[in-house]
Amino acid sequence: MTTTTSTTSTTFSELGLNDDIVAALAERGITVPFPIQQLTIANALAGRDVCGKAQTGSGKTLAFGLPVLQTMRKAKPKRPTGLVLVPTRELANQVCDELIPPAAAVGRTALAIYGGAPIEKQIARLEKGVDLVVATPGRMIDLLDRKAVSVAEVHHVVVDEADRMADMGFLPQVEWILRNVEADHQTLLFSATLDGVVNTLIRRYQRDPVMHEVESSEITVEEMTHRFVAVHKLDKVKVAAAIARSTNRTLIFTRTKVMADRLARDLVTQGVDAAPIHGDLRQTSREKSLRDFISGKLKVLVATDVAARGIHVDDVDVVLQYDPPSDHKTYVHRAGRTARAGESGLVVTLSMWDEELEIKRLQKRISQVMPIGEMFSNDARLGDLAAWDPTDG
Repeated sequence: MTTTTSTTSTTFSELGLNDDIVAALAERGITVPFPIQQLTIANALAGRDVCGKAQTGSGKTLAFGLPVLQTMRKAKPKRPTGLVLVPTRELANQVCDELIPPAAAVGRTALAIYGGAPIEKQIARLEKGVDLVVATPGRMIDLLDRKAVSVAEVHHVVVDEADRMADMGFLPQVEWILRNVEADHQTLLFSATLDGVVNTLIRRYQRDPVMHEVESSEITVEEMTHRFVAVHKLDKVKVAAAIARSTNRTLIFTRTKVMADRLARDLVTQGVDAAPIHGDLRQTSREKSLRDFISGKLKVLVATDVAARGIHVDDVDVVLQYDPPSDHKTYVHRAGRTARAGESGLVVTLSMWDEELEIKRLQKRISQVMPIGEMFSNDARLGDLAAWDPTDG
C-alpha cells in the first residue's frame, strides 16, 4: 500500500481530465480541485485502486466520479460498467445529482438506486441501459436477485463512506456484492476512518491500493463553537424558533420521529419555515425537504439521528440539539453537520432542568466544560449565541 499526502497539480486539466469534463465543471463554477481531488484523480485515471481517507464534505464525490466517468465503457441493457455503493438513499441522490452533469458531457448516464422508491421504474431504466449505478446495498442485492441488473461487466467499483456502511451494519451486503463482481475491475474506497472492519474491506477487495489521506478539520470538536442553553418546557419551542430566525440554515436534532414531526409543525406556527426528515416519511417528502434545505428555500430541517446520516449539506449555520444526544459519539456526528469544507460551525444544545447532569457528563466527554446559560425566548443573546461568552456571568 502506497501512501501519498502532497498535492502538486492545481487544475482539473493538469490532473488528466478531458476538456469536456473540465468545461462541464466550469459551467458550475468548479475550477479548482479540492485536495482529495488533486491527490486521487490522476491515480484513478491510471486505473489504480485508490483508498482515500477523507471526511464528508471534502469533495470526494468528484474525486472518484470524474475519473470513472472518463474511463468507463458504455453499458449494455441491465449491465452497468460502473457501480458506486453508498450507505443511504439521500447520499445516493446527492452523488448522482453531482455526477449527472459531467456524465452527460462525456455521453454517459448515471442512476440512483435505493429502497423506498418504485422498483419498477428503476428496472425500466436499467433495461434501457445505465452506465453508472449509484446504489444502496440492499436495493442493489434485490435487483441482482431479480436478474434486473448484472455486475458481470462492472469494471469500476466505488465504496463510498465505508465507515458509515460499517456503522449501519451494511458491510456483509457490500461484501456480497463485491464478491460477485467477477470481471477485472478497479476498486476505489473512501472513508473517514480506515481501521477495523474497513481495513478488512481494503485488504480483501483492493489490489495494491494507493493510499491518500487528507487531514480534515471540519469534524474536530475543538474547532467548533459550542453553547449550552437551559430552557423551560413551555418556552422551549420559542427558544428554538428564536435561534433559527437568526440564521440562514439550521439543522435541528430530535431523539424521535414523533418529536421531529411535532417540532417542525410547532416551528411553522412560530413563523419559521421548517420540515421534518425521518424514516417514516414518504421518500418523495424526504427528498423534497432535503432539496429545499440545500437550495435555501427551507430554513430549518428537523432530523432524527438515523436520517441525518445521509444529510451532507455545506453552509449549515447552526446545529441545534433540541434533545440532548444519547452519547458523546452522537454529539460529534451531529456537530459535524455544521463544520464542513473547512468552515467552523456553531453547535447549540438545549437543556431542561432534569437533563443538566446528563449535559455536564457529556461536556466532560467532549472536553467542552462550560456554564449552561439559562435563557428565555425573548433573550437578545439568542440572536448571536456565537458572540455570547458563557463564562461571563
